[in-house]
Amino acid sequence: MRYTFLPFIFLGFILLFSVNENLVNRTFQINSFTTNVVKPIAMVKNEADNIKEKSELLYCEIQPDGFSLPELEIFTKAFEGYTALETQGKIKNNILTIIDFSLSSTKDRMWVIDMVNKKVILQTLVSHGIKSGKEFAKSFSNQNESYKSSLGFYLTGETYIGKHGISLKLDGLEFGLNDKARERAVVIHGAEYVSRKLANKQGYLGRSQGCPAVATAIAPKLIQTIKNKSVLFIYHPTRMYVNKSKLVS
Repeated sequence: MRYTFLPFIFLGFILLFSVNENLVNRTFQINSFTTNVVKPIAMVKNEADNIKEKSELLYCEIQPDGFSLPELEIFTKAFEGYTALETQGKIKNNILTIIDFSLSSTKDRMWVIDMVNKKVILQTLVSHGIKSGKEFAKSFSNQNESYKSSLGFYLTGETYIGKHGISLKLDGLEFGLNDKARERAVVIHGAEYVSRKLANKQGYLGRSQGCPAVATAIAPKLIQTIKNKSVLFIYHPTRMYVNKSKLVS
């Protein structure tokens, strides 16, 4: 009689082993999943922290040379994209130009920064598109004939002589945000309507058809300085840009 329980005991051991094996396998799968998910998140966070730390250190080293500096938060975003483009080997001219369209058009909201010598070369007025807003730029587009400015990162291209004199072609690097810059003929050029006198008189700067235009006296030197694959970053705090951009976090 006592031997009749042996098959049941043996079957119990088999079931227990099977349950434990399943638990081990599931635990391994969960741990693997956790590792695969958490590790990239941790890597991204560390990379972002590293970029932030580097940008803050560089920011403190930049010599204004009589100019001001852009806000640190904006510089950090510009530096993040600049670093990514530098890593991709796309930059040939180590100049970073930042335009802050959160500021009034009556302010000097364009900065040209020499990233090698760590100094501000120029700070000046710059226009936005006539359909982007009046004193402040508030609306942006990548569409033809929108007459609006486009946000994001650009590489400067070649120069040409047009109706505004020497002008500089731009290549938008962000799909859906500014990649139609060439098609739209969005370029840097000089314009008579970019004038401090005019801005003071009417309370806002003259506006373009979407180009970041500068004063005619400034244009030739600016264009020669930043031409041939330097970085231009046009900033505005709209979430639309941050949500679409692949170059800033």
